[in-house]
Amino acid sequence: MTAIVPIQPGTLSLAAMHLRGGGLVAMPTETVYGLACNAANPDAVVRLYEAKGRPRFNPLIAHVANMEMAEQEAVFSDQAREIAAKFWPGPLTLVLPVAPTGTVSDIARAGLDTIALRMPAHPGARALIETFGKPLVAPSANRSGHVSPTTAQHVKEDLDGKVDLILDGGPCDRGIESTIVSFVGERPVLLRAGALETPALEAALGAPLIAREEADGISAPGQLKSHYAPNARIRLNAEAPEPGEGWLAFGETPYPGLNLSETGNLREAAKNLFAALRTLDTQHDRIAVARIPDEGLGEAINDRLARAAHRD
Repeated sequence: MTAIVPIQPGTLSLAAMHLRGGGLVAMPTETVYGLACNAANPDAVVRLYEAKGRPRFNPLIAHVANMEMAEQEAVFSDQAREIAAKFWPGPLTLVLPVAPTGTVSDIARAGLDTIALRMPAHPGARALIETFGKPLVAPSANRSGHVSPTTAQHVKEDLDGKVDLILDGGPCDRGIESTIVSFVGERPVLLRAGALETPALEAALGAPLIAREEADGISAPGQLKSHYAPNARIRLNAEAPEPGEGWLAFGETPYPGLNLSETGNLREAAKNLFAALRTLDTQHDRIAVARIPDEGLGEAINDRLARAAHRD
């Protein structure tokens, strides 16, 4: 049985002790709960992959507490540094060339010569990284491909007994994963839509982001076609639930079920998405999802829903 403990100085020290010993600690972030381990310890990273059942060709995001730590791990262009200054700490992951001084293990980077970096905004996550003193890789703290966790209890449901400690920081504020942008080529490429809206990024860049091509292969987390998936089958853009289907609504609806946002607020919908999918998954083997506007955070919500609905 894995203990769930509140974040305080004593539990942060305990968590750091587990991490130094090659252990796994679940931590809250503003996006979803992450399963953290020492990014520089290949044995710990292997244990993390095994706990999640995650394919090892799928790279991990390294989480840092400050720019000094980030610049030890990656080579920042002037443009990447400006974007980091504007949006970090926050729900943005940058993919950058690996620095010669980098410490993140090769297996955490899936053998790539690039690294995915994020500086989380959640004070508990930052406090853990600062207490540990080094970068932590921290993919979502759930079984690989399953619905991402937004509470400590979600983590326990998926990984009880497979992790050393679960730090409870309350429900996640954002509720969906970070936006991922590559600054490796001549122009920035959007690798994954996420909790930071694409228009805000494009406004800061002064130019549109290039869309990733499916043929480019896996260069960052969250690019598998089937991901974030419940056991139930999902039907998207539904006008109404069919007999036997659970109903995941958005905005006003005459049908009983769960509503991501009765007022049609996309920020609220993103925050509620994964928790609602988990709840409906315990009640139904089929889920109908109402149409979500594909604008702002709707882009990221629809990305998660499309991957949740995909069946190989």
